[in-house]
Amino acid sequence: MHVLKIVLEVIVVILSVLLTMLILMHKGKGGGLSDMFGGGIAMNAGTSGVAEKNLNRMTIIVAVLWVAIIIGLDLMLKYNIG
Repeated sequence: MHVLKIVLEVIVVILSVLLTMLILMHKGKGGGLSDMFGGGIAMNAGTSGVAEKNLNRMTIIVAVLWVAIIIGLDLMLKYNIG
């Protein structure tokens, strides 16, 4: 079980980096930091509707996996598994 814990921790790190990159790929909706760095200028140069929906789906899937693995690791720690 110790190997499982290490594998899950590595997966959490990989998912954390992937989740960060996916979140940063979303186009800004205005009024935030994205406008400060030129997001408002290229408003029409964003992704299409289908690409944006797919990006949203991928972000949600990665976020749910990330949360599930963290909860699993917490339960392993709580019940001294691994």
